[in-house]
This record gives sequence, structure tokens and C-alpha cells, in this order.
Amino acid sequence: QIRLVESGGGLVQSGGSLRLSCVASERTFSTYALSWIRQAPGKEREFVASISRSGVLKYYADSVKGRFTISRDNAENTSYLQMNSLKPEDTAVYYCAAALRASTASEGMNYWGKGTLVTVSS
Repeated sequence: QIRLVESGGGLVQSGGSLRLSCVASERTFSTYALSWIRQAPGKEREFVASISRSGVLKYYADSVKGRFTISRDNAENTSYLQMNSLKPEDTAVYYCAAALRASTASEGMNYWGKGTLVTVSS
């Protein structure tokens, strides 16, 4: 069992930046791929980015390519999502999720965090 805790959300103006963090409770963190998935008010969950166990493979949604960067530090049991050039449509609760393999899925993960709210004002 892995507990995932996200942080770093908040209110930012359009064009601004935020860095989200996801800290895992167990050293087995390195045996899981990590995904960031978001859910805007009234909408379904949406894949944002994922990273393989080693950090070599990375996947991004088209809507965030070139603006968001996913990374991980297995020594610190932490994944990061650097978000630049934020837009109002990026407003959502951002969840960190662990799975056996990196993918572009937004469901079917093994473990989920409780999420952190990102609000981008226009």
C-alpha cells in the first residue's frame, strides 16, 4: 500500500507557473509509474502526464505539451509536475496516481492521492 500526498496547488494568474509535488509514503515508490490526472468542475477526469518507473519514458496530453514537465526523484519518493504558461482551462483538482506501467489512461490506477486544487485566473 502506498499513500500519495500532493501539494503545491493554489491560485495563479494566467501565464503564471506552479510546481506540484507528489510524495509517496513507501520506498516501493520506485516500482510504480506515476501519473498526474486532473478533474475540472463538472467534467470527467483527464490524463495530464505520466512517467515510467525509471523516469526515461514520459507521456503528455496534447493540451499540456510544451507547457508542463513531469519528473521524479526516486531517492526522495517524489514526483513533480512543473506547470508553465498556465491557462484558465488548466483549472482543476490535480491528482497523483501510481500504476504498474506508464500510460495515458485516466482510470484504473493502483493508488491515488487526494488531489490539490489549481486555479488559474484570467
